[in-house]
Amino acid sequence: MAVSKWMAIVKWMAAAKWMGVFQRSFVRTERDEKMKGKIVFATGNAGKMREIRRILEDLGMEILSMEEAGATPAICEDGKTFGENAEIKAMAVWKETGGIVLADDSGLVVDYLGGEPGIYSARYLGEDTSYDVKNQVIIDRLKGAKGQERAARFICNIAAVLPDGKVLHTEAAMEGLIAEKPAGSGGFGYDPILYIPQFGVTSAELTMDQKNQISHRGKALEAMKHELAALRGGKA
Repeated sequence: MAVSKWMAIVKWMAAAKWMGVFQRSFVRTERDEKMKGKIVFATGNAGKMREIRRILEDLGMEILSMEEAGATPAICEDGKTFGENAEIKAMAVWKETGGIVLADDSGLVVDYLGGEPGIYSARYLGEDTSYDVKNQVIIDRLKGAKGQERAARFICNIAAVLPDGKVLHTEAAMEGLIAEKPAGSGGFGYDPILYIPQFGVTSAELTMDQKNQISHRGKALEAMKHELAALRGGKA
C-alpha cells in the first residue's frame, strides 16, 4: 500500500477519534447544563429521600431520586469499604445523568465480631433473612461480652461525583453498644440492638429529634452539604 494511502488512513482515524471526543464532550456539556441546579441521590427509598431533602434544602438545589432523574443503572456493589461502594453507586448513576450525584453506603460494625457485618450488613446471613433473626444471631455471638467489648457503631459514607467527574467523600458514625436484647420499634434493620448510652435507649427507641442529633447518615450528609456549599462559594 502506498505511503500516501497509509497517511490518509492515519489522518482519517485521528479525525474520527477527535470527532468522537468532541461528540462525547458535547453530550456531557449538554447533560450537565440540563442538571444545573439539581442534585441526584442514588436511591429510590422514599424515607431516605425525605431525610436527604430536609438536610440539603439549605443548598437551594432541587434534590432528585435516581428514578426521578431517569437513571436505571445496573449497580454491582463489589467494593471493599463503605466508601468504595458509595462511589460505585454514585458513579453508575452519574454516567447516566451527569451533574452532581450523591450516594451512600452504610452498615453496622461490631468490634467483637471483627467488624462484621460491616459492608455486608444488608446481605448478612442472606438478603432474605429477617432482621429479627440477624439481630438475635449477633446478640448470641456476643454472649459473655461485657462493657466496651460490646462496642459497635453505624457507619455511613457519602460519595459525591461532581460534573467534572471528581469525587468527594464524607463519613460519620453513630456509636453505641450491642444491647443484651432487641428493644424498640421506631427504626428498622439493626436499630433495635444498637444501644445508645448517651440517651439510655436503643436506636429504635430514639425520638426523631434525638436521632437527628446523632444520626450517622445525617452527620455525613451535613458534612457533604458544607463541602458542596464551599464549592459553590456559599455557606450552608
